[in-house]
Amino acid sequence: MDRTLEAGDGLTLRGREWPSPEAKGTIVIVHGLGEHIGRHASLAAFLNGLGWRVVAYDQRGHGRSGGGRGRLRRADDLLTDLATVLDAVRAEHPGPLVLLGHSMGGLAAARFVAEALAPQPASWSRPVDALVLSSPAIDSGLSGAQRALLAVLHPLAPDLAVANGVRPEWVSRDAAVVAAYRADAQVHDRVTPRLVRFIVDGGPVVLERAARWRVPTLLLYGGSDRTISPAGSAAFAAAAPADVVTTRAFAPLVHEVFNEPEKAEVLAALGGWLDTLAAAPKPGNPP
Repeated sequence: MDRTLEAGDGLTLRGREWPSPEAKGTIVIVHGLGEHIGRHASLAAFLNGLGWRVVAYDQRGHGRSGGGRGRLRRADDLLTDLATVLDAVRAEHPGPLVLLGHSMGGLAAARFVAEALAPQPASWSRPVDALVLSSPAIDSGLSGAQRALLAVLHPLAPDLAVANGVRPEWVSRDAAVVAAYRADAQVHDRVTPRLVRFIVDGGPVVLERAARWRVPTLLLYGGSDRTISPAGSAAFAAAAPADVVTTRAFAPLVHEVFNEPEKAEVLAALGGWLDTLAAAPKPGNPP
């Protein structure tokens, strides 16, 4: 079922809900750079099968939502938009809420959770019950020359839309997935310096706060990813408490771990972790 929300600045966010009778809770999917929620429909169906309600939305500048392609109005737009979505979900669906972020969406989700660890959290900070990260963009992978160029472009032309450098053949080793990605009219390759700055600045904040991580988290990533550097995920896993963050690195897999030929193994890891999460005693309740 389609949903529409209004962001804080009046921009329209288009979303979708996959209901589940007697749901264990709600999983909110945050998609990656240049894509849209439609590409996660099969993942939503899998999660429905596990008994979870799924909500997803096109981030601003993506899919059916408003905004210039790959553009932000302010540096924290993706985070304030996420807060708007979570407020709407909480108002309609009380119960456990899990964030599931992929790629840039994984960084946004991790940065959102990390804000609760700030001395004075931003007004958009909201509690979540658990977090799943799929190939999060914690390490932007920018070279020194690219960072120097960003330092020049960001103050001069923060809204200049340029190619994001993502190559379709890097998203998956499944030829059918790559062909569908190329043919998808809602997929775009635009990014602006302001959005790149959000990605570059967000990763270090997540890593700096990883040692104090408190939200149960599942980290899934491909060891052969060329779209996002796996080093960021590895660094987060090394810094975070092992009893809070569960990590599964799949060495031969590339960027979209849920769309790889070995996706059954990845989905099994996700399903097992969610089952354990749902079965865990809730605070204040006896085991």
